[in-house]
Amino acid sequence: MSKLYYGDNLDVLRTHVADASVDLIYLDPPFNSNAGYNVLFKAANGAGADASIQAFGDTWTWGEASNNAMLDIAGGTNRQLQVMMEAMHAAIGENPLMAYLAMMAVRLVELHRVLKPTGSLYLHCDPTASHYLKLVLDAVFGAENFRNEIVWLRSTGKGLMSRRLPNNHDVVLNYGRTDQARWNVEAVFQAYDPSNLPGKTRAKYSHRDADGRLYRLDNLINPNRDRPNLTYEFLGVTRVWRWTRDRMEKAYGAGLVVQTRPGGVPQLKRFLDEQRGVALSDVWTDIPPLNSQAQERLGYPTQKPRALLERIISASSNPGDVVLDPFCGCGTAVDAAQKLGRQWIGIDVTHIAIGMIENRMREGYPGIQFETIGVPKDLASAERLAEEDPHQFQQWVSWQVGGFPREKKGGDKGVDGWFNYLAAKNRIETGVISVKAGDHVNPNMVRDLGRVMERDRHRFGLFVMKGAPTKGMRDEAASQPVIETEFGRFPALQFVTLQELFEGRRPKLPPLISPVKAASRVEMRASHQAGAQGSLL
Repeated sequence: MSKLYYGDNLDVLRTHVADASVDLIYLDPPFNSNAGYNVLFKAANGAGADASIQAFGDTWTWGEASNNAMLDIAGGTNRQLQVMMEAMHAAIGENPLMAYLAMMAVRLVELHRVLKPTGSLYLHCDPTASHYLKLVLDAVFGAENFRNEIVWLRSTGKGLMSRRLPNNHDVVLNYGRTDQARWNVEAVFQAYDPSNLPGKTRAKYSHRDADGRLYRLDNLINPNRDRPNLTYEFLGVTRVWRWTRDRMEKAYGAGLVVQTRPGGVPQLKRFLDEQRGVALSDVWTDIPPLNSQAQERLGYPTQKPRALLERIISASSNPGDVVLDPFCGCGTAVDAAQKLGRQWIGIDVTHIAIGMIENRMREGYPGIQFETIGVPKDLASAERLAEEDPHQFQQWVSWQVGGFPREKKGGDKGVDGWFNYLAAKNRIETGVISVKAGDHVNPNMVRDLGRVMERDRHRFGLFVMKGAPTKGMRDEAASQPVIETEFGRFPALQFVTLQELFEGRRPKLPPLISPVKAASRVEMRASHQAGAQGSLL
């Protein structure tokens, strides 16, 4: 069964993923761009985005984690990597770039460990750090296992730059675990586009049959003239042919062998649409980035087109193989893996990403079975998350009640998240969520939520808490009105407890609307499915 993990990918890899258990790794880690990236959520009117929250920060600082990563490398068995990282540390110093490289190096060691001998790794990065990362990869995988530096044109240049050319490409570094790394040659050919054929191909395939199919005429004469068994007369012409008489006659009957003039040497019709196509190079300009109107766009920053991942997965894995993405974000790699009949392991360190992937996979593949690990499964684990990381607890709770979390910058004014609901047939409105992770709650907190609802004109509010509300809190909630909608009557302010969430009980509200764009349903092809399912771990 495929698996989705919440947690630090270094810990997950070391704890849950066995040696030589993965066939293909794709990772699209933060690029060391010194920026923050926000998820955009749909506005209640559907016209745009009225809320956002930082999905991840791409800012690194040298500190305890960086030191620990360097100590892990120093204590390992890869002497070449030790020397490389020590040299980089001495040359670069203790700064954000070195912190980024240390973070990546210690994880690449684990990724190398979990790959099968026939496995491959594709690391997606940008030119600001690709040269450093290639040195690290050479030390971990061996320079002899380098396969390609793929250049993906992710955008067109936007105007003239005053001091340099625009940055409009990403780099994907491909390494094999060994020289036995799987490579599917047929997957790296693109079908010909009859309306845009290369000049030489267009000159060759200059004929068109009654059905409009392009073809060229090919030689049927055997290069070996000493083949008595293949020497015979056909259509009035005696030659040493490539085929037996029986095969020649069958092909002629099927219209595949033609004689262009009486007495002319018969020739074979080779159809353009039956050929392999154009072989890919290591520069990919044919897969456009996702624009704002793309059907598969979910509002997640740095989301990559699924076609890019399908190409990588098709080239270096087979149906039934295990694909791992340790920085899975909104889940494009695991989506492509599922579509192509692979098993998958996804890892991310935020509940935003985990929630989006769960929604994406269940909407795109109805009936899909996968396991989510690391999220609260019972009351005790939810209470533990609330105590250890209140912010991630608030994110998790917001997803559980069908909403989305707010960005935690400055005072929250009683707001931890929102939810969209169908207020009328053609009108969507937004409700407000207040999450209390602690044990000390009181009626004043409920009163504050009511004031927020009144101030911001939210008709509905949810007050989420660990335990049951007190009488004073219930009385405060009861002071709020009952809202009449075309879907029924609902209390304006409702309590949600952790116990109720784990019992499957949800607040009584009008129909909820997903805060992110729904993933398109994916059509599965039989050729993508595995003949037999293997074990993940």
